[in-house]
Amino acid sequence: MMFAASTAQAATVLLVDDEPNVLSAIKRELRHEPYRLLMAESGEAALELLAEEDIDLVISDAIMPGMDGAQLLAEIQQRRPSCVRILLTGKADLSATIRAINEGHIYRYIAKPWDDHELLLTLRHALSHLQSERERRRLEALTQAQNEELLALNADLERRVAARTEELQQTADMLDAAYGELKQSYVITTRVFSTLINQRLPRSLQTNAQVGRLVRAFADDQGLDESLRHDLEMAAALYNLGRLSWDDQMLTTPAQRLYAKQQSEYRRYPEAGEALLMTLEPLQGAARLIRHHREYWNGSGYPDRLRDETIPYGARLLGLAVDFIELQRGMILPRQVSRPGALELLQKLAGRVYDPELCRAFIALCQEQAPDLGLQDARVMTLDTRQVEPGMVLVQDLHSTEGMLLINHGKALTASLIERLIRFEETEGASYTLIVRPAESEEEV
Repeated sequence: MMFAASTAQAATVLLVDDEPNVLSAIKRELRHEPYRLLMAESGEAALELLAEEDIDLVISDAIMPGMDGAQLLAEIQQRRPSCVRILLTGKADLSATIRAINEGHIYRYIAKPWDDHELLLTLRHALSHLQSERERRRLEALTQAQNEELLALNADLERRVAARTEELQQTADMLDAAYGELKQSYVITTRVFSTLINQRLPRSLQTNAQVGRLVRAFADDQGLDESLRHDLEMAAALYNLGRLSWDDQMLTTPAQRLYAKQQSEYRRYPEAGEALLMTLEPLQGAARLIRHHREYWNGSGYPDRLRDETIPYGARLLGLAVDFIELQRGMILPRQVSRPGALELLQKLAGRVYDPELCRAFIALCQEQAPDLGLQDARVMTLDTRQVEPGMVLVQDLHSTEGMLLINHGKALTASLIERLIRFEETEGASYTLIVRPAESEEEV
């Protein structure tokens, strides 16, 4: 019982009985316990002490003149519900005991004459229970405070991103128009959030757009249902969210060159990404794909060591797309792997790391087309801003040199938008290349 006793350190116990010899007997029995003992010879005196002292536990006799034990404990329950209440009762006090249970919500009752060992054990258990409840409430309050702190940190991140891009404010009218359209689509809005994440990552490690193009092309090729497509697009945009807490050195080090401690942190990023998204109802499906996109077909992956078809289909596809792009960027091996070499490596790992059937279909798509480059359509053209014409449709997102999304793919260019983009280039001292296709009306003609 050493643990129970230790949790009761500095507990204040109030003994209430109209017979002084009973109070003395209980006090004598508790003399070796680490409690601060208070005594009262009536219910009224006990309530006065309750108003002045922070009392953890009350032991009250059932039968007392004036206010009896049941009335006293019911009053204490109203005034101080967290205070543990115990009733001392004789065999003839059944009605008082029942009232104490019903009205005072007592923790226990102890029959007179009491057993000394039982009395000590009951107090220790009661105070241990009280300590556990207090700790639970403390942890709930701490969790709430941490959630609020996280919200504050997210808000601060947005402010800092805005501060770093002050020089782009002269294009606010263009960005406002883009954001107005983005609000109409939750998927597109998610991709905007992805560009904010990219502010933390080096340009060469901003892989979200390529991963997104791959999963969209595969979804089109395989005719995946709309719900899964929706989750896949958002997961592709946000899969590396859990890496934002890494330091710069770890962000730029290939996975196979990380130290053991860094490897452990690396393996936690899918869980961290899921945790940040689970509170957002529309993103819970994407969060589940992010959590499991590092699971392996043979069960040796992480975080849950799922295997075979217990791994969500979307997570299997996301893992393939992520590895295909990150191998080429030099983010996994200590060297950049060529596009054909990456496809060959995926094939070798089929059946161990990847779903073999899914891997075959994925490789076939990448060999027939180049969806990760956004150039698989023969009508697609690569033009600078002074070559594009009104009505052309943007095939690939256009970002500023700082990584901010300027125009989202699928946007039909207007003369006004092209003119503003040319002025923006002159202001920023940059030159942008746009990947576009002809307007639908022109194709029909």
